[in-house]
Amino acid sequence: MHRRRHRASGWARAAAVVGVLAAAFAVFPGAASASGSAGPPRHIFYIMMENHWYSQIIGNTRDAPFINRLAARDNLETNYYGVTHPSMPNYLAAISGSFQGIWDDCAAGATVTCPPEEFVPGSGDGTAGHYLTQAQIASASATPHLFPGRNLVDQLESHQLTWRAYMQSIPSVGSQVEYAPTVQTSNGPVTVELYAQKHDPFMYFRDINHPGSSRLQHIVPFAHRFAHALRTGDVPNFVWISPDQCHDMHGTDPASAALVGFPKCGYPDSGLDHGAIQLGDRFLRQTVGMITSSRVWKTSNSSIIISWDENDYSGFKGTPTSPHGRNGVILGGGHVPLIVVNSQGGGHRTVSTFANHYNLLATIEHEWGLGCLGATCGMGPSQLLTPLFN
Repeated sequence: MHRRRHRASGWARAAAVVGVLAAAFAVFPGAASASGSAGPPRHIFYIMMENHWYSQIIGNTRDAPFINRLAARDNLETNYYGVTHPSMPNYLAAISGSFQGIWDDCAAGATVTCPPEEFVPGSGDGTAGHYLTQAQIASASATPHLFPGRNLVDQLESHQLTWRAYMQSIPSVGSQVEYAPTVQTSNGPVTVELYAQKHDPFMYFRDINHPGSSRLQHIVPFAHRFAHALRTGDVPNFVWISPDQCHDMHGTDPASAALVGFPKCGYPDSGLDHGAIQLGDRFLRQTVGMITSSRVWKTSNSSIIISWDENDYSGFKGTPTSPHGRNGVILGGGHVPLIVVNSQGGGHRTVSTFANHYNLLATIEHEWGLGCLGATCGMGPSQLLTPLFN
């Protein structure tokens, strides 16, 4: 299975600009805000980006001018980390409070099992080593990739809150494919890994992905449908957005990038992947622009979350809630950016809470009064990221 290994860059970490944000939250029926404001967001738009260090993005005004404008104008978390490596466990963590005990990017399925790709010898990057215990390797290798536990969808629906997941380049509503699209070439059909199931965490939960599931109808193509929802006001309370791998900064091989007309998406021979970052910055500029110009944004209290799943595999610093491996080493996902834009925002704030995707999920749960899942249970007020949302 192909996995992109981004190379570490020499970009300097940007200095945080300290500011004060005062915002009045619109009242959200049935929930109390942890921040003491009038109420939590009515709508949350959660956009997950891919595989870059904090310092590869924040301060990189050449490749990511729009993101850096947001970081300077809106709310920036400066001490945020991926839960672990590789991608998929972070996506699972973000919506279930658990990385589900696996370290791979394999397809969803009740009969699918895979050995760990990271923290073992031969992984080919900064995670290579004997960091997992034999028990962790054995357990991960035997874990089916259709998980039985509760997730954010269960919480939202039990509190009469609506949701939808927009997946760029997925071929159809609730599609079961692992990768898409398939492009016809002179040598026959070739599957290009733009949509990647590993970035669609909803497909990995048994109570969402099963025959006849109405919940699969909530996993929809991004193209046209997202813009239509904004135009018509058909916007659920929770909106998840996974850009495809040419627009989430992941990138792909040069041949595939050329096939789909995005040559900047191709991996460079060496150094920082400037093209992939530029494509991601452009996607965010267009998508955030659509949201913030919509009637929904202008007439309701809403928030946009822009997060990166993990860093570029060159390190594995994390928080204490990341998994621990051999001899207690923290198997984190590295330092990444987190930006929150609020419709009722009036300034800039930086937050330096030591946090990862669990803390962010716990904050969403707390704001909407959803209860808790997995690692989010027991998190106190000091571990929440509520200052980002007010």
